[in-house]
Amino acid sequence: MAQLNHSTTSGKKRKHAENLKETLYLKIAKIIEEQIQNETLRLGDKLPSIRSAQKLYNVSINTAKQAYLELESRSLIESRPKSGYYVSKTSQRKLALPTVAKISGTEKEKTPQDLIDKVFGTIAKSDFTQFALGIPGKNFLPLAKLNKSLINTIRRRNDGGTNYEPVQGNEHLLREVAKWALVLEGKITEDDLVITSGAMNAIYNALMAVTNPGDSVAVESPVYFGFLQAIQLLGLKAIEIPTHPIFGVDLDALKKVLPNIAACCFVTNFNNPLGFQMPDENKKELVRLITEHNVPLIEDDIYGNLFFGAERPKPCKFYDEAGLVLWSGSVSKTLAPGYRVGWIAPGKFKDKIIRQKLVQTVCNPSLYSDVIADFLEHGRYDHHLRTFRNKLYTNYQQIQRAVETYFPDNTKISQPKGGFMLWLELDKRICTENLYDAAGSQKINFAPGRMFSQYNEYNNCMRLNYAMEWTDRVENDLEKLGKLIKNSI
Repeated sequence: MAQLNHSTTSGKKRKHAENLKETLYLKIAKIIEEQIQNETLRLGDKLPSIRSAQKLYNVSINTAKQAYLELESRSLIESRPKSGYYVSKTSQRKLALPTVAKISGTEKEKTPQDLIDKVFGTIAKSDFTQFALGIPGKNFLPLAKLNKSLINTIRRRNDGGTNYEPVQGNEHLLREVAKWALVLEGKITEDDLVITSGAMNAIYNALMAVTNPGDSVAVESPVYFGFLQAIQLLGLKAIEIPTHPIFGVDLDALKKVLPNIAACCFVTNFNNPLGFQMPDENKKELVRLITEHNVPLIEDDIYGNLFFGAERPKPCKFYDEAGLVLWSGSVSKTLAPGYRVGWIAPGKFKDKIIRQKLVQTVCNPSLYSDVIADFLEHGRYDHHLRTFRNKLYTNYQQIQRAVETYFPDNTKISQPKGGFMLWLELDKRICTENLYDAAGSQKINFAPGRMFSQYNEYNNCMRLNYAMEWTDRVENDLEKLGKLIKNSI
């Protein structure tokens, strides 16, 4: 009994120490945040080094670093290579964050399929300024290096890419993807992965594996419309959960529905369309909740490598011990959208995913799998990602400035921590579906808010893609869009 009491006491002390450390870094972050807000620290000011902050606040190096990472995750400060940390431009934002929608089961359903069809009908229109679709511009992609990988692959293969590959996926690609999943710190191996035809194919297969027709699936709201389409096609019901533009899905609201749902389907890192990065403590709590209720979580981590901070954020999969998180990704947003190369680490559902794939496609196109594997191994993917992220962050600052300059003062704007989506909430009198047609007549495209809910919701919202070459035309078209909005009020 004495030994048990000693063990319990030690456990309490350890937990208290952990809580104290968490409280300390958040306190330091709050102090610096207040200094930024009251302009003691101004835009462009350099912060003390982490080692100086450690001495200043009398804490450990790790605590000081955690405080800076917390501030960076909220876009209040930014790190500059070999220079240190500075107050970021986004800390001086003028516009408010979007509101959290109140979702009730009595809202009128209104399928967004008509709008989705209309928006995707412009995918080949090169004369449009394409703010609508979540596709990176060609100037963001390493086309020359990809072509080199393609030539290397064709030379190396003696079948011209015509042979089948294993159902689970190309062994070379599985190995390279596992190596690149550094954020999981060795928790997955190549044997844990299955190659898919892009991330949406992974999501669709995951939904098939963990649900039956008629089941309910929890999704964020606003939600990526592809999830709604997949859920509808499988005869499932989407349960939209209110979602905060900084912290992500409302875990208290999720708790209430967990006993009645078959799965969750979330984008926890740089969500589409809100752009948030769910805090680590929320991810841990989310995994704890789904484990307690034995509810699988389908986690789309397709934007995870496109972070604006110093470190790639961990997915929920990192905290999963029960095999309930089905973690998916692809190169569609970072490297080669048209190659349709993705993957999933399905945990305890791996065998079911492989059997489904055998029935659906037998295998992936072996040539593209080899090209991506060759690029990951020899194409300096890390260098490409660093360049890509820098361009995205610059574009984010430019599009935020343009919206603040040209759009009405009561516009609300998201604060993405990565990825390339910006969510805007306009005056309640604006209908972005009507605005879409007016903008289209001027060769300007965007995604109307109603696409991101199964209900007649977000009618005064829009999503803008900023992963494109920033030109005078892009800025001019944002100015035109702002004028259209002002004229609609």
